[in-house]
Amino acid sequence: MSALSAVAGKGVAKKEAERSEALQVLTFWMHGEMFAVGILQVKEIIEYGQVTEIPLMPAFIRGVINLRGSVVPVVDLGARFGYERQQIGRRSCIVIVEMRTDEGSHDMGMVVDSVSEVLEVAAADIEPPPSFGAKIRADFIQGMSKINGKFVILLNTERVLSVDEMALLLAARAQGNALADLRPTEKAT
Repeated sequence: MSALSAVAGKGVAKKEAERSEALQVLTFWMHGEMFAVGILQVKEIIEYGQVTEIPLMPAFIRGVINLRGSVVPVVDLGARFGYERQQIGRRSCIVIVEMRTDEGSHDMGMVVDSVSEVLEVAAADIEPPPSFGAKIRADFIQGMSKINGKFVILLNTERVLSVDEMALLLAARAQGNALADLRPTEKAT
């Protein structure tokens, strides 16, 4: 093997190593900002429609959809981040992601303003979440990356769509409602 072949072989190996360290992400827009999630979590993207609202749910849960016979909860990411509920437009869609838990996997839907594209981000280009200044909770952010000259927030979907946290919020809300029902009413005597 010549020295030139050896150098070329190392160059190819280095490129393959860099490619394997890259993360493919689905980018989407929400409230005028670009966000991204790892493409391996995304099962499909569907048009927004036929969301059945469920009473007494937090504002960030839009409801559920029937996806080929399975009930899939749909989360309004804007409301989850503390913004107002998203206005549904003609480009609004639901990104279905697969969540893995100790009990197995289940699907969750995320309402977004529009889907942009699938991009490859080098692992070296992903910065840790900022300690301050982000418009959303720091634990919702997996990292930050600059894509096409703009900062993109890479979401930690396990935190954003945490079933355990949502269950705690629902339980707290139910307990608050139960306590309100138990309070004695003031009557004039």
